[in-house]
Amino acid sequence: AGVFAGGLLYDRFQKAEDVESRSNQLRIMLAQLGPSFVKAGQVLANRPDIIRADYMEQLTKLQDDVPAFPTAAAFSIIEEELGMAIEDVFDEISAEPIAAASLGQVYKARLKATGEAVAIKVQRPGIEPIIYRDLLLFRTLAFFVNQVSMRRLGCNAQLIVDEYGEKLLEELDYIQEGRNLRDFYANFEGDPLVKIPKFYPAQSGGRILTMEWIDGIRCTDPEGIKAAGLDIDNFIKVGVMSGLRQLLEFGLFHGDPHPGNVFAMRDGRIAYVDFGNVAQLSQQNKQVLIDAVVHAVNEDYDAMAGDFIRLGFLSPGTDVRPIVPALESIWQDARTASLSTFNFRTVTGLFNKLVYQYPIRIPERFSLVIRSLLTQEGICMTLQPDFRFLEVAYPYVAKRLLTDRDASLRERLLQVLFKQGKFQWSRLENLIELARESGGGLDLTDTVADGAQLLVSDSQLRTQLLLAITEDDRLHVEELQRLVTMLQKDIKVDKLARTALTDGPTFIRKLALSWSEKVLSA
Repeated sequence: AGVFAGGLLYDRFQKAEDVESRSNQLRIMLAQLGPSFVKAGQVLANRPDIIRADYMEQLTKLQDDVPAFPTAAAFSIIEEELGMAIEDVFDEISAEPIAAASLGQVYKARLKATGEAVAIKVQRPGIEPIIYRDLLLFRTLAFFVNQVSMRRLGCNAQLIVDEYGEKLLEELDYIQEGRNLRDFYANFEGDPLVKIPKFYPAQSGGRILTMEWIDGIRCTDPEGIKAAGLDIDNFIKVGVMSGLRQLLEFGLFHGDPHPGNVFAMRDGRIAYVDFGNVAQLSQQNKQVLIDAVVHAVNEDYDAMAGDFIRLGFLSPGTDVRPIVPALESIWQDARTASLSTFNFRTVTGLFNKLVYQYPIRIPERFSLVIRSLLTQEGICMTLQPDFRFLEVAYPYVAKRLLTDRDASLRERLLQVLFKQGKFQWSRLENLIELARESGGGLDLTDTVADGAQLLVSDSQLRTQLLLAITEDDRLHVEELQRLVTMLQKDIKVDKLARTALTDGPTFIRKLALSWSEKVLSA
């Protein structure tokens, strides 16, 4: 640490900064200092509000690989946690760990009671006091640099250390990891595209976690995936869509989907392991993220800046007027680039410049979101170098907006389809085409049924649509015909008729009650 600090001072004295060697020096130093520092470096690699882009690039190379600790110590921990001899619980167990990292290592075993193959994750002995010691050191250092970080970066160093410490201690809590695993399993239970391992609470404890063994192919092994008869393009699409579902549908997402934690199953599913690093988004956060997408589509940059405040990137009361033109510039760059040349890393790079220029702070949960998406995109580009994240992500978002019956998403769909009071015919057609690209078929029957009910009950919407059909002093018959032709293949008439028979009477009663209330109030 002294050599690195001395090097920075020397560069300052010489007025000639050697960025490449200093950033490399920082990476090596963190790797030598131990697991807490490696984890801290990995966090900083996704925090453009704290560290410069040229240093971030070096920190992304930090690996969480360390020599395994003795198997005798691991077996002793297993027996202590279970209160039984290993041979009483497992028929067999690997003599050496299958994988090792800074916080623990994994053994393959077979349950004596059922014969099921399992993975046993064992915590590294003595790691907890080391982590607490390092966190205390980080907190002390943060206290001394807090004034500078507030003045220069606009962020509270102590708060950042606290957020980091909370996530690191969660990774040590195998009881919590078991809960995370159970929640993921429930979210994807019966899913034909995603495999989450089964959790075995009776064979787990505070320092060991037992889950179903995943017999898959490493996700960055294209030859292995092809040899299993799998289509790489389809596997990539499955991976991106499962990540987006975690983020926007469940709000519970894997925070560390690196190649050692993601596998291709021989039946085409994607499998995830290691649920120590998991983050959760509230329903409000999910809705604001979708709002941000809608505002981006509508080019409403003032509202986008407001989304930054609602998501915690900007402090409440921040004057967003200087930021709006910068957001517009970033999005215009995105719109002028084709989907084939514009990817998530490009977006992140542009956003990093914005973070460095304005008082934007990235909340820890969104730092994990960025890290997770960048890692997934990196895996996809390993399998297919010309992969573009947005080519897969856009169809998923379009399909959710068109088919999800959630009232808030229906509202956001209307925001997309109307711009400054005018109906966007081409935007609806583009959404339908994009949604079809997401795969799995497109069924818009429920959307049409909900739209019909909304049209009958909402006089303002009826007026808007009537104006849309007759705007610019002409009837938009051609657009209507084209839309009807497009929708024919995505609407099931028999299902629509059943919905009308089932929901019709209830809807009519609600409409009558609403009408009578209006009459009485008048």
